[in-house]
Amino acid sequence: MRPEDLTRLFVERSNAGDAAGVAALYEEDAVLAYPPGERTVGREAIRALWEKVLADRPRFEPEPPLPTLVSGDIALTSTPPRDGAGARAQVARRQSDGSWLRVLDQPEFVRPTD
Repeated sequence: MRPEDLTRLFVERSNAGDAAGVAALYEEDAVLAYPPGERTVGREAIRALWEKVLADRPRFEPEPPLPTLVSGDIALTSTPPRDGAGARAQVARRQSDGSWLRVLDQPEFVRPTD
């Protein structure tokens, strides 16, 4: 698995209503900056959050990734949202089995207001 695969897997698992599968894309102590203005810390809290979000059966569309920046076992992935508002960025770490998991996830950057 490549770091870029995490975004595709997120979309697939979210659209399947699989909150546990989404949470499995994160390290045990990962930090997710969601809901906006808040932080959700830890895989179990991320799973609980996604159970609530996915209960409404939202539909996620794939977004083409920007080039991934990799340094050793750390990668920065990002995508520009289809609506053109802000950006999405994640930091992933290579695991001992060669797979990648998210450590930090900022799904929504909002442009500052003047």
